[in-house]
Amino acid sequence: MRLLRERQLPVHQVLSNLLAFDDEGCPRMEIDLLVVNSEVAVAVECKSYLGVDDVREHLERLAQFKDCFGQYAGCRLLGAVAAMVLPDDVGRYAYRQGLFVLAQSGDGITIRNDARFEPRYW
Repeated sequence: MRLLRERQLPVHQVLSNLLAFDDEGCPRMEIDLLVVNSEVAVAVECKSYLGVDDVREHLERLAQFKDCFGQYAGCRLLGAVAAMVLPDDVGRYAYRQGLFVLAQSGDGITIRNDARFEPRYW
């Protein structure tokens, strides 16, 4: 939350492991972390090692998120990826797709996006 607040996103809650099911009770979507307030939701994909395919899958989830989690339909939805190991090329790809990029740095986590970053909304 602190990192996103530093980026002028006043978030107030962190929800973990959100699951959405279809009418038959089968899992339809899972979101690792959802950081929210009444106007903005940030869906975060967390991995120990992040690859380009993980970023692509998360982009697909973001496109379907509001269909699965209708209670957030009125929110501006942002996306983020977080990883302990995040290769530079994967971070650049996620950045270009409009995602916040969070990576381990020493004992903490940093946002790799620079001040020019323009997040994408879903």
